[in-house]
Amino acid sequence: MIAPDDRLVRARAMLERKGVAAAELLPQPIAESWQRCLAAGLDPRKPPPRVVVDDATLREARQRRDLLRRLALCEMDNLHHQIAGSNFMIAFASPDGILLDAITDQSFSATAGASSIVPGTVWTERSCGTNALGTVLHTAAPVMVHGAEHFSACLGRLTCIAAPVFDAQGALAGVVDASSDCSSRQQHTRALVSMAATQIENGLFRECHRSDVLIALHNRPEYLHTLSAGLLAVDHGGMILAANTQARFLLQGLPVARGRRIEDLFRIRFDDLLRAGRDNTTVRWEDRVGSSFAARVENARMPRPIPVIVPVPASIYMPTATPQAGRDFVAEDPTVASALRTLEIAARRGLPVLLHGETGAGKEQFARRAHIASNRRGEFVAVNCAALPEALVEAELFGHADGAFTGARRGGAPGLVLEADGGTLFLDEIGDMKPPLQAVLLRLLDDWTVRPVGGGKRRQVDILLIAATNVDLDAAVASGRFRADLLYRLNTVQIILPPLRNRTDFAAIAQHLLHNVAPSWEITADALAALRQLPWSGNIRELKAVLTRLTLSDISGVIDANMVAALRSHPGVEASDNTLREVLNARIRTVHEETAGNISETARRLRISRNTVYRALPHAAVGREAGRL
Repeated sequence: MIAPDDRLVRARAMLERKGVAAAELLPQPIAESWQRCLAAGLDPRKPPPRVVVDDATLREARQRRDLLRRLALCEMDNLHHQIAGSNFMIAFASPDGILLDAITDQSFSATAGASSIVPGTVWTERSCGTNALGTVLHTAAPVMVHGAEHFSACLGRLTCIAAPVFDAQGALAGVVDASSDCSSRQQHTRALVSMAATQIENGLFRECHRSDVLIALHNRPEYLHTLSAGLLAVDHGGMILAANTQARFLLQGLPVARGRRIEDLFRIRFDDLLRAGRDNTTVRWEDRVGSSFAARVENARMPRPIPVIVPVPASIYMPTATPQAGRDFVAEDPTVASALRTLEIAARRGLPVLLHGETGAGKEQFARRAHIASNRRGEFVAVNCAALPEALVEAELFGHADGAFTGARRGGAPGLVLEADGGTLFLDEIGDMKPPLQAVLLRLLDDWTVRPVGGGKRRQVDILLIAATNVDLDAAVASGRFRADLLYRLNTVQIILPPLRNRTDFAAIAQHLLHNVAPSWEITADALAALRQLPWSGNIRELKAVLTRLTLSDISGVIDANMVAALRSHPGVEASDNTLREVLNARIRTVHEETAGNISETARRLRISRNTVYRALPHAAVGREAGRL
């Protein structure tokens, strides 16, 4: 455990015995915070009164910041994976100090004072004394509060590091916090927390200005694709709409204000700016005081006309258009859209990417999108790491010469890595790769050269490497099941895909999948709402299978709530063929009752044969109909 230095011990004693904040013994932010706490009448020796909002208030606070919160949850998850070891909690709070979400290790929960850090608690300085969240809310600047620097003695076992998140107009939008016990303090955590805050800010900025011209700028071109780049949003007439924190820093002394024109900042015509964006080139600009900037312009094309929406019955959701060529998945959820942008930038730069997500969450679709974004002319080669035979792994990956081993292919084989040369190598289920295979892969990543088993010259390869897993690789490294040096090479860029149950674009995904599996079918709003409530442990893959099965019939061509309700009445979402038939029969019986037992009318409404109706009905109902005839 890191012991407090003598100055802090003396300052703590003066605080508790005399009620004095000894500014000369403390870092300035801590001393000023202690003074505010004393002025508010707080007692450092007594636990502060715990302030907790009710469930309705917490729910409303989350809903009001839905976009921001989803971006924050993604970065919180990333941050939790980045911080080595355990005994940490990652949290996000609103500007009024309400803790909205927290990701907590079990070991952290046992730390003194940690049990009070839960969603719904209020962490302003006035409520809890000096703490990282509350102090950032007051100062709007990153801060670390270590051990006895907390005003309240009951929090003295904790180290808290927090950073502010600002919205597109520069107002405080929230606070990211990483807390641990004092013994787990890490020097690099402060930088990681600040990076997470900036990532959230940039995601929020881009989402708020997704229809506007976006300009990334920096004094050095190699930093344009990093968190150090400034972002400007400009409308399609050249008027400045917003600037992120870094842009305001880089353009100090210039009129970076909403309503000013881009020509007020730079010696460039707006038409030239748009032309640079359409050409997708990096350009050099000078600002009005002579400083030079590298810049890239995004979304420079004029916005498309707003389509006229023809009203349709509110009970029916239909695909609004034929999916675009190559559009193999939906990415309307802000978290997914942000991840997709990161993925495409990384792919264009040739950086290794590690995709993490549950089974069926769309990792291979993301990998294929990266391949397209990279503009590589080579093949996309997918490898299931769990299925590679251990005895022949080198031959499978690197190829083999003629007669290299018993059973070798006549004339030899190039191997999967050479097949991917000039293209993309997608390593699926990397977390299930056996240790000997990990060593083989590590050798490839060291020098990117390939030599066939059994002889032949070494050959250099140029490959975009994308790996995917649903395994917690940090835990696998800690348990010795995965090599740490291999993980470091794979996760240059780590992207976490949210599960289907957490996505805001569920309806769009369902419509897109339905259009692919049965273009003539429709789905009602009630059916979509009912499907949304299912657990979807198999994610998008499972949803596609269910929609496919629901359309394997010759009936109405509409998936309604009755069909979903019947589906839900059986264990699990994955319906068997027998379950599907029961779903369809239930739909027929419902319409049969609605038509007062008229088989002909039932068949007409559902556009099926009378024989299909007969087969779905109990014998007694069929007998009554036969008597009528």
